[in-house]
Amino acid sequence: MQLFFDFPVKPQYTFANFVICSGNSTAVQFVRRVMAPDSGENLLYLHGATGSGRTHLLSAISSDLAGCSPGSQSSIIPLEAVTEENCGSVVEQAGVRTHLLLDNLHLLADSSLLRSAVWQLFNDFYESGRKIIATATLPPKELKSLDEHLQSRFMWGLVAKLDISDDESRRMILGKLAADRQIMLPSEVSDYLLVHVRRDIPSLAAALELLKQRSFAVQKKISLKLAREVLGQG
Repeated sequence: MQLFFDFPVKPQYTFANFVICSGNSTAVQFVRRVMAPDSGENLLYLHGATGSGRTHLLSAISSDLAGCSPGSQSSIIPLEAVTEENCGSVVEQAGVRTHLLLDNLHLLADSSLLRSAVWQLFNDFYESGRKIIATATLPPKELKSLDEHLQSRFMWGLVAKLDISDDESRRMILGKLAADRQIMLPSEVSDYLLVHVRRDIPSLAAALELLKQRSFAVQKKISLKLAREVLGQG
């Protein structure tokens, strides 16, 4: 029976195409430590704003486990999908897995029943020495959706913030997005996008896709002039 949280892992979310920069290098280092076969680290908490790469890393971990760890069983559990009606099933089905991957802890509904369910899952995995990796927008102590006991437990492990808000990181990511689309992105166009487009990764990727489509349609290289035409900015 398919687990309700077994949604497809996006194939583009891999370690190979994750752009490492100063704002996320610690998170990547901690992921490698936790995932190392002989590692004694079993608990990792990643936090960062929407678009910072939290879900990308978690999906990459899930894909890597499926392909490289015989016998491993892991599923990403999006906490926004856990309800009072299905939480019992979630605990039961997830409990037999080898790894616990919790995405979007900040979206857990305000319910004592759900907090108890997450607490039970955490304890079952932690006490049995199985690995737990969780993500949220905020650090554990600021996450109001969790009780104080679970906030403290997450701080027992590795905690890392992903922050790609600086221009250097965004330029690196824009360069990777452009390379993935096999397009040449002049530096002045990259700078223009950082000023005139929302700075989250999905918005930047969408802008690049529009530029690519227009470039192909009019048979012109991507330029500052073309970017202004496509995005409607002066």
